[in-house]
Amino acid sequence: MDTTTAASLLPLFVAVPLITSAVAALAKSKLVHDFLGLLIPAVNLAGGIWLYWYTSTHGTIAHVIGLYQGGAGISFAADEFSAIMIIFTMLIALVSNWFAAVAGETQERFYTALTLVLITGVSGALLTADLFNFFVMIEVMLLPSYGLIAMTGTRDRLASARTFVLVNLAASTLLVLGVGYIYGVTGAVNIASLAGAAAGGGQVTVAVGIIMIAIAAKAGVFPLHTWLPRTYPSTSAAVMGLFSGLHTKVAVYMLFRIYVVIFDLESRWEWLIIVIMVISMLIGAFAGLAENSIRRVLSYQMVNGMPFILIMLAFVADNPRYALAGGLMYTLHHMVTVGSLVLNSGAIEETYGTGTINKLAGLMRRDPMTSAIFAAGAFSVVGFPPFSGLWGKLTIVFAAAQPGDARSWVVITAIIVASFGALLAMMRVWREVFWGKPMQRFPADLRVRTSLWLPSAALMVVSLVMFCGAGFLWQSVLTSVDGLLDVDSYVQAVLGDDAIGIPDVAELQGGN
Repeated sequence: MDTTTAASLLPLFVAVPLITSAVAALAKSKLVHDFLGLLIPAVNLAGGIWLYWYTSTHGTIAHVIGLYQGGAGISFAADEFSAIMIIFTMLIALVSNWFAAVAGETQERFYTALTLVLITGVSGALLTADLFNFFVMIEVMLLPSYGLIAMTGTRDRLASARTFVLVNLAASTLLVLGVGYIYGVTGAVNIASLAGAAAGGGQVTVAVGIIMIAIAAKAGVFPLHTWLPRTYPSTSAAVMGLFSGLHTKVAVYMLFRIYVVIFDLESRWEWLIIVIMVISMLIGAFAGLAENSIRRVLSYQMVNGMPFILIMLAFVADNPRYALAGGLMYTLHHMVTVGSLVLNSGAIEETYGTGTINKLAGLMRRDPMTSAIFAAGAFSVVGFPPFSGLWGKLTIVFAAAQPGDARSWVVITAIIVASFGALLAMMRVWREVFWGKPMQRFPADLRVRTSLWLPSAALMVVSLVMFCGAGFLWQSVLTSVDGLLDVDSYVQAVLGDDAIGIPDVAELQGGN
């Protein structure tokens, strides 16, 4: 297949789930909902695998909707980096929808339709080569998310939905203001057109900085993190699993893309990144110790995980390949591990009617498989073998250690301290929920159904495979990062030879 034909298939990653969501909304059968909820993520997952293979052999591909000239139309582009993110986001979506089906979430008529619209937005955000279209796809992600929060979870869900809506409306407003600012200054919003434009300072740097702040807010990075642990645990476990693997990781993807392409790996922001990420890391590690439910503890592990990833941007000027690879490796591990822990906690809640820590005890004897899955996930979060967390932690530590200067000491110390905090949080849950005397308030024969713990077990098997196949995974990650760093190929694929409306980057870097 030639590259033009292959590139023309990119819009299908968006069109197929969007069209199917309408079918799901019209269908009344739970069987149809379950089938579509599993089929579409699986199709996009298979498409992501094909896309990774194709881009690794043929390079970056791009398609302009309507076949306009480069720089004028809405562009979709794919390289190995976007492909590997599609693979793992669709994996999390598939397993989360599997859990939703067995937990009965899909009995709600519009649940599956909303998750498919969410998948539409995620796929579009990972493939778009246009900042304004990225904003549109983020909104496509958020609109069904509002509905999913309001229709699932605890009785606190409406208050949480209000917080979620307000925070994301504010962040979206900031994002579109930043995009408008860029367009006003440069006359372009195409990412390839803006390659290197923010490297020298001036108004473009300010505008792109506004966009990155908005995206960081959506990712739950300090000091804009408090909304995440207040809202995610109030949803159902299936929805929280979706959000943990999709929402924040799309933000990671675009922050990496912007920093590489538009900021051109500029080094002057290193200490600002380090200070913000270290504080976020420590807050996420220790704040969970004060929470009273399993999923609230896990929500702080999401806050803790984001700075482990983004702190690698402080080291890209020294060795961009290994710094970004470390961040990507940890991203993939975090998606799988936290997704497993969230769905496992959901299995406990579905069975015992609560996830409150002081209302549960002795599950290790009552539910050995559920307990083993939690123990494996806790090992992976902290960075113990034989799970993916070990390689995730080691890759970011090695990347941080390479410069051998003050940055290395500060970051590695913070990683160790934050890992210790995560260990304490996981040990507290284990001690209170899984150890202890058998519970008397539940029937002795009450157990977590096999169908409920299988989805989380499947993700922990993936984590184990990632550990055992670390060599293959690391090479795949390096290939993905090489695709991200090959800015010239990205620009050529997106803009082509007859692009229009391209700003003068040299003039913009001069602050004009």
